[in-house]
Amino acid sequence: MSFDAQDIKDQCVEWIKNFFKENGPDCNAVIGISGGKDSAVVSALCCEALGKERVIGVLMPNGEQKDIDDAKLVVEFLGIKHYIINIQDAYQAILNQMKESNIEISEQTVINLPPRIRMSTLYAISQSHNGRVANNCNLSEDWVGYSTRYGDAAGDFSPISNLTVSEVRKIGAVLNLPDKLVNKVPNDGLSNQSDEDKLGFTYEVLDRYIRTGEIEDISTKNRIDELHKSNQFKLKLKPSFKFE
Repeated sequence: MSFDAQDIKDQCVEWIKNFFKENGPDCNAVIGISGGKDSAVVSALCCEALGKERVIGVLMPNGEQKDIDDAKLVVEFLGIKHYIINIQDAYQAILNQMKESNIEISEQTVINLPPRIRMSTLYAISQSHNGRVANNCNLSEDWVGYSTRYGDAAGDFSPISNLTVSEVRKIGAVLNLPDKLVNKVPNDGLSNQSDEDKLGFTYEVLDRYIRTGEIEDISTKNRIDELHKSNQFKLKLKPSFKFE
């Protein structure tokens, strides 16, 4: 399937316009800015759809963020209003309270707590600025569970959740975003490994499999299928009891 980045970009801009017409004509888009391609592309799309005066970026380091300059580059390049809210005190306060309560802190808690605090921060800022919070997740990362439920997987509108990593990069190029941001190697900011190192396969292989079903290595196919199946619950509405 051919991918016309210009056409898809234009369609997405119109979709954002329509979302805000129906869900807050005077509202602002509030976007968490990590310094990666996804938040940069979502921010640029919102600027084109709404005007940069209605886009607010929020940088949320947890203590020291090594690539904070990339996050600053996004807001400076687009010329949008932004805030820097360091979440370290909130993060440490929760962990300290858990330790004092003799709760064993798992590795997954350490990994997933920061994005959940960041989402709470985005909603706090959004409610103080008549905003709607953007979800920056892409299809590839969602496919294999690289998102935190009620963390970066939350939001009020989701411009790129049906676009693969490869497609997001193409959209970023059409938007004339700095190559440094568009082709930045994705990582979780918590380890020295890239997403692809931890997954054991490249996003190029994953994206091709998602779009065409084609893949050469059977062990990679099995791993992708296993990750996708085990993380399906993140993409669905929570189950609810219904009585008759």
